[in-house]
Amino acid sequence: MVKYLIIYIASFLLILSCQGIRKPAQNISLAEKPVRIANDSLEYEVIIFDQGFTTYLNTIALPKGYYGQSFLENNNQRMVTTYNIRANQPIIYGNLYPQKIDYNFNIDYGYEVNYLIYNYLLFFEQKYQQSL
Repeated sequence: MVKYLIIYIASFLLILSCQGIRKPAQNISLAEKPVRIANDSLEYEVIIFDQGFTTYLNTIALPKGYYGQSFLENNNQRMVTTYNIRANQPIIYGNLYPQKIDYNFNIDYGYEVNYLIYNYLLFFEQKYQQSL
């Protein structure tokens, strides 16, 4: 059975933004495609629909190999836990956290998946002015 990690942020949340380090709006493509990383051997994939994430990966995120996998896993565990707690509290956080991230801390997803999740969570913090 194929299991999926899906991170989905509704497009109507686009109006929220972090003005600190974003590039001017004209540089962000409105036709940006979702970011997808798959690990067929583990039967997992990550799909990120949040507008602007591809631009973030190409312009702001530190390159692959900069962080070690254990660093990414430790930070993902902390940040995903906070994210999921907030996703379970829609009365407090509204639609900012529309669904939980199905990230099992006992599974080795590999470097690529951990890198993508970590950078998405950093992007999410900056774009929506959150602290995970």
